[in-house]
Amino acid sequence: METTTQASSPTAGYGLRREVLSPMETLAQSVSTIAPTTTPAATIPLVCALAGNGTWLAYVLATAAILLVALCISRFARYSSSPGSLYTYASMILPPSLGATAAWSLLLAYIATGSSVIGGFYHYANLLLHDATGRVASAVFLALLVTAISIAIAWRDVKISARLMLWIEAVSVSLILTVVVLVLVRHGLHLDWTQLRLRGMSGSGLRLGLVLALFSFVGFESATTLGAEARNPLKTIPRAVIQSALLAGAIFILCAYTEVLGLRTVGQDLGASQAPMRVLAGVGGVPVLGLLIDIGVLVSMFAGTLACITAAARVLLLMSHNGIAHGSLRTTHARHETPGRAIVVTGVAAVTPVAVLAARGASGLDVYGWMGSLATYGFIVAYALVCVALPRYLRQHGAYGRGAQIIPSLAFAAMLLALIGNLYPVPEGPYGKLPYIYLAYLCAGLLWFLLQRRKTGAANIQNGA
Repeated sequence: METTTQASSPTAGYGLRREVLSPMETLAQSVSTIAPTTTPAATIPLVCALAGNGTWLAYVLATAAILLVALCISRFARYSSSPGSLYTYASMILPPSLGATAAWSLLLAYIATGSSVIGGFYHYANLLLHDATGRVASAVFLALLVTAISIAIAWRDVKISARLMLWIEAVSVSLILTVVVLVLVRHGLHLDWTQLRLRGMSGSGLRLGLVLALFSFVGFESATTLGAEARNPLKTIPRAVIQSALLAGAIFILCAYTEVLGLRTVGQDLGASQAPMRVLAGVGGVPVLGLLIDIGVLVSMFAGTLACITAAARVLLLMSHNGIAHGSLRTTHARHETPGRAIVVTGVAAVTPVAVLAARGASGLDVYGWMGSLATYGFIVAYALVCVALPRYLRQHGAYGRGAQIIPSLAFAAMLLALIGNLYPVPEGPYGKLPYIYLAYLCAGLLWFLLQRRKTGAANIQNGA
């Protein structure tokens, strides 16, 4: 691999191609990491199994919590742009150990989200293959295939990958919204009071459903990893962060309401449905769109894999520049101006647990749920640390006001409640092991960080002597 090492400075761009992405291409990074097509097909049914008729409310509350975090992140993004995203924001203000915590948490979050959508990819690929041919392919092969293609595209050109992700999600979401509108038109103008009155919903069900609904949004901030590559980043990136949160929230609330309504119309339970969008397409009178949406979900899983590898590689690149990760990962390709080594490392890290689980017979939806839940721990911790850092950062820039105290406090409280909701009551089965996996990973990352600091400090003392 032909590489060149760049100095760690904003003006150098860390060896990345400077200001090549348009506002829409920058927005595509956040939207693709969210993978909005997958939520109506895979996540909303899981939320409904917990929250029932309160599914729409769970997404309203999740949208409000994410918007509070988005406001905090966008304030940082007005003053600073780099490939490090939330890690950069936290490390500028917080003690070095907390900055490293944000870095390792965010890296795990993007990699584990990539693992999650790789699992979803091989599930939907085999679902479509079985419908078409009556056969299925090796899950391990499909996981390796989608990862290899994503690595190749991410390594080749960030502009190509951004445009590809933009078109994939635009087409897929358009199909889903078409079905949703047709179902609502067939239902008529009257409201579904069974849902709006929250009939049969329990408080604990809503709480657990809310935690799961938050997973639908994770990665909405990933446009911040394109700080060196977006045009006019101090304006483009804050807008992309807010726009992605608002856009995703509106789509998820509308889909949650319509899916519960549509499946109840035909006497089915959304919480137990394996193919809700196919059923919904039938209710809307366009069953062919159900198949097209399943294809769209498959392609969206691919776009999500690409987006997560793209984001994780740039976080790892800056971690390397700052001495938190191995120094060899700071290199970028001389011609493509992409972090080639970091892309390969993050791609391999994302596919390895999926390949192991698939070889052991785990279903794609199980992998989607397990790895997605693991990613949520990383995102929640990174979001919370950014909210803690924001007030002091704004004081330094003379922009501290009443809202600068209230909004970060509310956002931090929302993330703290989400973390508690993930931990208590203790989840059953593999989900109960995930907090320990996250803590073990974080301890290993912080141990590496402390060892690197000790080496650097010893070298500085020796040079001074």
